[in-house]
Amino acid sequence: MRRSDFQYELPPELIAQHPAARRSASRLLQLRPDGSLADRQIRELPELLRPDDLLVFNDTRVIPARLYGRKPTGGKVEILVERVLDEREFLAQLGVSKKPKAGGLVEVGEDRLTLLGRDDDLFRLRYDGPGTVMDFLQRAGQLPLPPYITHTPGGEDAERYQTVFASNPGAVAAPTAGLHFDEELLAALRARGLRTATLTLHVGAGTFQPLRVDDLSEHRMHSERYQLGTELLQAIAETRERGGRVVAVGTTVTRALESAAAQNGLQAGEGETRLFITPGYRFAVVDVLLTNFHLPESTLLMLVSAFGGYERLMGAYRHAVEQRYRFFSYGDAMLIENPG
Repeated sequence: MRRSDFQYELPPELIAQHPAARRSASRLLQLRPDGSLADRQIRELPELLRPDDLLVFNDTRVIPARLYGRKPTGGKVEILVERVLDEREFLAQLGVSKKPKAGGLVEVGEDRLTLLGRDDDLFRLRYDGPGTVMDFLQRAGQLPLPPYITHTPGGEDAERYQTVFASNPGAVAAPTAGLHFDEELLAALRARGLRTATLTLHVGAGTFQPLRVDDLSEHRMHSERYQLGTELLQAIAETRERGGRVVAVGTTVTRALESAAAQNGLQAGEGETRLFITPGYRFAVVDVLLTNFHLPESTLLMLVSAFGGYERLMGAYRHAVEQRYRFFSYGDAMLIENPG
């Protein structure tokens, strides 16, 4: 398939610029295995799942990863941290008219960064101030809202662009399917008998990078770190024994679980994933996917098309546009059952 196969028309006013009034007030489009659709609300989720199902969440926490600095010559530099490597060094995208050379300096307020070199499309930088990189980001950074959200980050975003279960700092984009869950919805799921578990995948800025090739076989995915714990693996095993399903809350959970299964089987520990899921992929772990609506021609749209079936999924997107669903990070959600 080609990138252009995943284009669809989206009126700009359907791109959600702010979250719903309440996390669990979003709409939910259900795509059943037979391809039929149902317009629902996210608060109906407990009734749409089975008591023996297991929901898996991504507990990553978004860090204030956007920085604004200047070169010693006065040129402006925008920095988007991709990954913190250790207490002093990190990888980042640089927005600057002329890329600095290795050894070059960037000033962010009173703090200084040294450019150490390139790592593919990213730059490796060292923080030369007091404390750690994380200390520096908390002091000088801004919340990195996606490029299609046009307002400056404010107090609303500080709360609502994090999930209620975010606990492991390291992401530069939120696992947005998890943004729909509040304590009330989680309590309703537990009352229904559903179990929950977590993993960690630190979402990178590459999730917003457009494909530069039309032939999907030529695309190389950005790398993201993930970690699976023994409690998660035990919960998955017990769910299988009961005949329940694994419900991935978001594409990041899906990539982590499917990557682990493809590399070494489901084992506890850390890993790196460059898994690019496109139609034709056979899912080994995930049975049901809860996800937001994704950008045209994006790798995330390709993943959900692989899960729900290309024709069914693209038809569901046309329905969502016609019914005026809200799209992208602060938008509404889809519940997709793998047709097998």
